[in-house]
Amino acid sequence: METDTATRWLTDAEQCAWRTHLEVNRLLTYQLEKDLQPFGLTMNDYEILVNLSESDDVRMRMSDLASATLQSKSRLSHQITRMENANLVRRENCDTDRRGLYAVLTDHGMETMRKVAPHHVASVRRHFIDLLSPDALMELDKALKPIAEHLRGQRGRP
Repeated sequence: METDTATRWLTDAEQCAWRTHLEVNRLLTYQLEKDLQPFGLTMNDYEILVNLSESDDVRMRMSDLASATLQSKSRLSHQITRMENANLVRRENCDTDRRGLYAVLTDHGMETMRKVAPHHVASVRRHFIDLLSPDALMELDKALKPIAEHLRGQRGRP
C-alpha cells in the first residue's frame, strides 16, 4: 500500500478507541433491537413512537419527523406505511399546506409506547447505563457532546 504523507493516520490508541466505539455502537444497537422484537417493534419504530409521543398533540409533520429520525422522506414514508398497517400511527393532511402530511400517534400506538417503554428503559440500563459509574457516564457525556454538536452542524451540508 502506498503511503500518503498528507494523511493523518490514526495512532494505535486512536484506532483502538475508534474501533471500540464502532463495536459498542453495533452491539448495543443489535441488543436493543433484539429486546424490542418480542413487541413487534424495530428501533426505527420505537424512535418514531418516542418522537410522536413527546410532540405537541402527538403529531409531527412528516418532513420534521424525517429530520428528527435522520431518515429520508421516502424511507420514512415506507416506515410509516408499515406502522399504519399495525395501527400504531396514521397520516393526516395538513390544513395549512395541502402537500404536507402529519404522522399522528394512534391510541393503540400510545398504549404500545406505555407498554414497551419500561422494557426498553430496562434494556438501556442493563446493557449501557448500569455498566458505567456515574462519573464515567458524566465523562462520556462530556466527551461525546462536541462530536454531537459538530455532526448536527454538518447536517444538510453537501
